[in-house]
Amino acid sequence: MKTIDVSDKIETLREAKAYGFIELSKETIEKIKSNQLPKGNLIEATKLCALYGAKATQQILPFCHPISIDFVEGEVNIKENGIEVFATVRGIARTGYEMEALNAVNTMLLNIYDMCKGIDKNMVIKEIKLLSKKGGKSDYFEDLSGEKAAVIVLSDRASKGEYEDKSGKIAIEMLENLKAEVVHYEVIPDDKDILIDRLKSLQNTANIIITSGSTGFSKRDIAPEATKEVIIKEMVGFEEIMRVYGYRKVPKSIMSRGVCGIINENCIVINLPGSSGGVKDNLSMIGGLIKHALKMARGEGH
Repeated sequence: MKTIDVSDKIETLREAKAYGFIELSKETIEKIKSNQLPKGNLIEATKLCALYGAKATQQILPFCHPISIDFVEGEVNIKENGIEVFATVRGIARTGYEMEALNAVNTMLLNIYDMCKGIDKNMVIKEIKLLSKKGGKSDYFEDLSGEKAAVIVLSDRASKGEYEDKSGKIAIEMLENLKAEVVHYEVIPDDKDILIDRLKSLQNTANIIITSGSTGFSKRDIAPEATKEVIIKEMVGFEEIMRVYGYRKVPKSIMSRGVCGIINENCIVINLPGSSGGVKDNLSMIGGLIKHALKMARGEGH
């Protein structure tokens, strides 16, 4: 058995809310309202239990990751036939807070049970459920349905057949998994003029052009220079996050000078490293954001 590997995910602001209900007798409800329980103030104690429950999740559920919790709040509402509780858990992490919110609610209900068990023998915990979650991949991810893509691999050696291209084929596979239609694939030498020609010729055929390779520091690494001569606007945020994200996994990834930008309102280009890992990691991270970039370029707003 093992946990799910979330090391490929990016940290985002996430939040989860959960709900629970416990059925109590009318006599018990009255004692709670008048603060006459032997163990003290049930309302405030139960709110405090939300904090304990959320923070203890990783200790009692072995598959839950130990994530930073930035905010926890418990709410208690007294009804005619019982008490409903709510928990909100929030933080910046690679995975969500659903289990923390649910465990917070569970702990709140168990606290109510514990504080009332001496006077109410018929209590029933009726319901525990997740109300909402936000901030994860499902909030921002869009596939590339309806978009056409081109993949250009830059490599002197691969263009001569000295070794087989792998990074470009990974890019194709990932683009197709994102439901894009790959309409062009080519391996070309590290030649600035050739790349400029290809970018210009593909700008009305493909909506997304992915290049792989030629982003380093050598004299033959020309992808950024060629790309800058074709684009009308640079997508700086894409470039920055790819380098930051890449550095956290492979420090040498900051050697990539890859450029991303808008060629026209219906076409963007993204320079990726020449390594298979670099292509996979970067497309995994930004793939779900490409559609939104295209929408903005087309004037469809945010």
